[in-house]
Amino acid sequence: MEISAPVRYFDRDFQVEAVKILPGQYYATEGEGSICTLLGSCVSTCLWDPVLRIGGMNHFMLPGEPTHSVSPWGVSARFGIYAMEVLINEMIHLGADRRRLVAKVFGGARVLQGFESLDVGAKNSEFVLGFLQEEGIQLAAQDLLGVSPRKVHFFPATGKVQVKKLHLQSDDAVQRQERDYARQLARESGGGDIEIFSVPR
Repeated sequence: MEISAPVRYFDRDFQVEAVKILPGQYYATEGEGSICTLLGSCVSTCLWDPVLRIGGMNHFMLPGEPTHSVSPWGVSARFGIYAMEVLINEMIHLGADRRRLVAKVFGGARVLQGFESLDVGAKNSEFVLGFLQEEGIQLAAQDLLGVSPRKVHFFPATGKVQVKKLHLQSDDAVQRQERDYARQLARESGGGDIEIFSVPR
């Protein structure tokens, strides 16, 4: 899957240089500034090395076609595992020590109404918590599930995260972004199209 590069911009609210990541993207840095993303049913993990102050964030979705696989994860579980592994590897490349990493995880809301065969947000949340436990990475904070999209700002210099809950509107940008991404993943994993509907008006 070809993923475009994260977008850099100046965040006027926080007065810092920022990097915005979309579904399927990740970013790690040892510099100042912030990393931000907008989450619905997707999950983002913020990883931080508190000694060297290296931080990174990913943004991933685990769509599935349980009717075509014995496991509800099917091929799709690899996307979450890949998102975690590439972020960890990028941070190690920058000098972080895997043994010091702490994690904060966000997202997993139930915003994709009509996708009844699999609660994407719940599966994302279940996956990331299980991954961190299995890999022995300390979980410092979490804000998962619910029905509200989230805007997340992560500041790698301090490890601080600011989360803003958003009002879910009918067919808003979060839903459109995640429906499009889910369909793309389904096609590229050989699972066929996924039909996801907007919230009824």
